[in-house]
Formats: sequence, structure tokens, C-alpha cells
Amino acid sequence: MSRSTYAVPSRKRRKMVLARAKGFYGNASRNIRTAYDAVDKALVHSYKGRKQKKQQYRQLWIVRINAACRALEVNYSTFMNGLKKANIALNRKVLADLAVNEPAEFKALVEKVTQA
Repeated sequence: MSRSTYAVPSRKRRKMVLARAKGFYGNASRNIRTAYDAVDKALVHSYKGRKQKKQQYRQLWIVRINAACRALEVNYSTFMNGLKKANIALNRKVLADLAVNEPAEFKALVEKVTQA
């Protein structure tokens, strides 16, 4: 019986890793040993980056809402507490969009919240 090798799947795996490492600096895009490390690290960073993107967008929305509220002489925490008391269920993304693109409607919302 002849000896069977695992050459085809391992070559395919290496080609996939080098394809993922395309564009990396230096040997990280050419040498398979360094490419493995570089690709692993890049995948870790991309996983973390997807989580950080959500955090950063939420922070941006809060900053925008806060700036719009302070222009109307209400602080952010009072505004958000008033939204809860008035049973207005708008998320921060929508509120930030209102604050930037529809200032008149946001002002009406702030007035409704300050009454509640």
C-alpha cells in the first residue's frame, strides 16, 4: 500500500492564510510562519474592533445629545430621566439624529420632557 500524504489540504490551508495576510508589511505577507502569527493577531484585533465600534458610536450619540440639550439649557442626565418619566421610548441613535438633523423637533421633545 502506498503512503498517503496530507499535502493538498495543508497547501490549501497555507494558501488561505497567505491570502488573508495579503497587504501585510514585510515577511508577514510572504513567510508562512510569520503570516500565521500576523493573521491570528489581525483576527483578534478585528474581533475587538467590532465591539469597540459599537461603544464608540454610543459615546458619539451621547455627546451629540448632550450638546443639543445643553444648548437648550438642560443637562443630559435630566433629559434622559425625563424621557423615562414621560414614557418616551427613543434610543440614543434616534435622539442623536433628531438633535443633528431636526433641531426644532428635538426642542419640542426637550420641552415635553421638562414638563414631565
